[in-house]
Amino acid sequence: MKLSGIRVLDLSQFLPGPHLTMTMADHGADVIMVEPKNGVGEPTRRMGTVARDGQRVWFRNIARGKRSIALDLKDKNDLEAFLALADDADVIVEAFRPGVVKRLGIGYDAVAVRNPRIVYCAISAFGQSGPWRDKPSHDLGVQALAGTLDLSRGFADDKPNMPNLVAADMASSLTALSAILMALLARESTGRGDYIDIAMYDALLAWTPNVTGSVFGEDRAPMPRQMRNYGGQAMNRIYETKDGAHIVLAGNERKFCENLLNALGRSDLADLAAGEPGESQKTLIEFLARTFKARTRPEWEALLAPLDLCWAPVRSLKDAFSDANAAARGMLLRDGAGNPHIGPAIKYANEPAEPCLELPDYAASSNLRWRPRDS
Repeated sequence: MKLSGIRVLDLSQFLPGPHLTMTMADHGADVIMVEPKNGVGEPTRRMGTVARDGQRVWFRNIARGKRSIALDLKDKNDLEAFLALADDADVIVEAFRPGVVKRLGIGYDAVAVRNPRIVYCAISAFGQSGPWRDKPSHDLGVQALAGTLDLSRGFADDKPNMPNLVAADMASSLTALSAILMALLARESTGRGDYIDIAMYDALLAWTPNVTGSVFGEDRAPMPRQMRNYGGQAMNRIYETKDGAHIVLAGNERKFCENLLNALGRSDLADLAAGEPGESQKTLIEFLARTFKARTRPEWEALLAPLDLCWAPVRSLKDAFSDANAAARGMLLRDGAGNPHIGPAIKYANEPAEPCLELPDYAASSNLRWRPRDS
């Protein structure tokens, strides 16, 4: 597979780091979770919903295909065991607060002097430098400070809503994965690894090109309810149906506007539908809201299905994983006992992912060794 022979030590916990190293394991990397020697290990072993086999669903979907070693890095023998593994590792991922790994004696400088080829990735809330360097936070706090939480304002009360996904975790995980792979690629020609400083805050800000227009162009904060992404565009909005369900329109290209409005007998509104978001959309939004409210979701699905149009019913996550499309795309896997797993999103034509659905046992041992490298 793409990452066969790559060795990864994962000191991170919860989601951003573990998810990226699981992705590497799905594609052939030998990943060892370095868990605290506290009798519990990775916190998600004890967090969230318990599945039929007694495993936690969260842990199952960040730890598959990895091995585990439990170490007390303040203990001299365990520290030496970690450094011995680091001597022959390709990648180290850590997500401690800045400065912790240096105090423990396992920071980049300590490892790189022994193993110059190491690619060392640190993921933190606000990075290894800057005024917020030492500020603790998880996803919600990062989203609040990055300004993305403020974009989630409700239409009824114009107050920020709790986010539905951990965007800062997701963005930092994918950014870190990209950075690691680029560093491994560069190492092929230079022979040297690198140190990577990933801030969840930075990763989230980097994903805002489509919503920074007012910030950079007009020096003002965004007004979410007037923006295309947040319902300020009639053709990019959620509508309630007669039965209390919901339909979304999700694209305002001219052809989509015409296709819908022709079907509704209101082709005269096409120019407005394809126009800019904001107050000018109010008349059309009100028309579509009344129109969608007049029929049930099944009736709308039957009417909209033949049209070349960006639309969708609002479904639950259970609906999504139960759908034939998730199965066809390999996004729902089952192990030998029938337990469901989230499938890998990266689809290669050659050497595709081969996720191992086995989970690592928690074992307080310092005798773990790397598997032989592929020839």
